[in-house]
Amino acid sequence: MKLYGYYRSSTSYRLRIALELKGIDYEYIPVNLLTSEQKGEAFTSRNPFGSVPMLEADGRDRAQSMAQLEWLDEAYPDRSLLPRDVEDRYTARELAYAIATELHAPLNLPVLKYLKDPLGHSQDEISTWYRHWLARTLDPLEARLTQLGTGDFLFDAPGFFEVVLLPQVYNAQRFQFDFSNKPHITRIEQACLALPAFQRAHPDNQPDNPERSQ
Repeated sequence: MKLYGYYRSSTSYRLRIALELKGIDYEYIPVNLLTSEQKGEAFTSRNPFGSVPMLEADGRDRAQSMAQLEWLDEAYPDRSLLPRDVEDRYTARELAYAIATELHAPLNLPVLKYLKDPLGHSQDEISTWYRHWLARTLDPLEARLTQLGTGDFLFDAPGFFEVVLLPQVYNAQRFQFDFSNKPHITRIEQACLALPAFQRAHPDNQPDNPERSQ
């Protein structure tokens, strides 16, 4: 199995966490988003979406991270990311898809680039945009976690929700989002980062992170 991704891509980060949690061996192949490598013909001939992650598995190139996560859980049912109970599965999907559908598109790199050029917004204005949309989703997400009375994880162990949450928190921290009023999200993040699977998947530990070569 091969995972084509970018160290700081939140969707690539999702897949790395999932593969690590499930104990699936994979080869990580960096794709440089800053040079638009994912838009080149060599890549789009395999993945017309021109996006990462791309998962090469079982003779097929698979795109779109949320579909990839669901496929992994069905194709490799050991160490399931989704809980067995149907209502718990719904809860995990409700929270994960709130992040994936409400935040990823408006906060993705092509949108941020477009805000800067050609629209001409400053980095401060773009950061303000970023934090505004984060709050629109993370505020009710924290409220839902409060209603659920979560502990270190949504359920007994990290799974589908945490796989999607951690990359978003990582990106939010890069844009100086204030988590001081989000104790549930903060507690879950800290509990996850204490685990080896999350540490191995972290952007800081990827071979294409330029800071690793300094």
